[in-house]
Amino acid sequence: MTSILNVSPSPHVHGTETTRKLMFGVVIALLPALFASVFFFGTGAIIVTATSVAACVLFEYLIQRFMLRKEVSITDGSAIVTGLLLAFNLPSNTPLFIIVTGAFVAIAVAKMTFGGLGNNPFNPALVGRVFLLISFPVQMTSWPVPAGFATGYTDAVTGATPLAVIKEGIKNGESLSALMAKVPGTVDLLIGKMGGSMGEISALALLAGFAYMLWKKIITWHIPVSVLGSIAVFTSVLWLINPDIYAPPLFHLLAGGVMIGAIFMATDYVTSPMNPRAMIIYGIGIGVLTVIIRVWGAYPEGVSFAILIMNAFVPLMNTYIKPRRFGEELKNG
Repeated sequence: MTSILNVSPSPHVHGTETTRKLMFGVVIALLPALFASVFFFGTGAIIVTATSVAACVLFEYLIQRFMLRKEVSITDGSAIVTGLLLAFNLPSNTPLFIIVTGAFVAIAVAKMTFGGLGNNPFNPALVGRVFLLISFPVQMTSWPVPAGFATGYTDAVTGATPLAVIKEGIKNGESLSALMAKVPGTVDLLIGKMGGSMGEISALALLAGFAYMLWKKIITWHIPVSVLGSIAVFTSVLWLINPDIYAPPLFHLLAGGVMIGAIFMATDYVTSPMNPRAMIIYGIGIGVLTVIIRVWGAYPEGVSFAILIMNAFVPLMNTYIKPRRFGEELKNG
């Protein structure tokens, strides 16, 4: 009797990691930044986060259950991560209907339209954020300012982000030295005592999440380091050329959404390259585009747009920037 041997497609080496385990690892890594947001903005941060996560999970469940009629996969944690990242890209005083709208765009349009997790070409949370920024520019740029340590968030207190202060001031002909005196210093930028979205708060908390994900091998260093490194190099060159109009590199690294973008959003498994060499090129592209938009573009912040632009190049990178196959010999000449 002849036996038939069925060989499954590669890869044939399997690890212990699962989608659920990785996604909840990201959730844990985001907790320090979430606690910092609640500390500075109070109940507003809790309401925005809870609404965003609940809406993302609900929309994914409804679409899978009643429209696609496929197995519901909300327990894998991906919708929770999308909800958290969307919340981290919003002001803590965002109206509920705007949060729900952003969640719908992120899940229904940016994720499920393409077939769900693993098929979406663009980061869903960033698509939702950019849609809201274009559709509701006033609400999306009314930034709450922390009322003080442990004093909670006050609805009436809003102001510009540090990046917006610098950009608008330079545009109006003010000196950079005078403008730098108006924005939080390095220590405040590190701990998060400044106006902005929830994800712009506390670089230290975000770096703690980065360290955790590296320790757990959820991500590698290639993308975050290449993003931050390219921004540091580019802004250092500009600052050395003309320190009267270009902010120093440390300010660019700590202000705005650079940290959360480089650590948590550019590293999204689905929308980032698959090998280290492509990851570095991808990260450098994000860093360069971020600085170009910040310095010469219409918006004071450019991280979201930079990541989405580079997301579009990922399929090309995965096709043409590949590691050498095992056992393959390099040809000379």
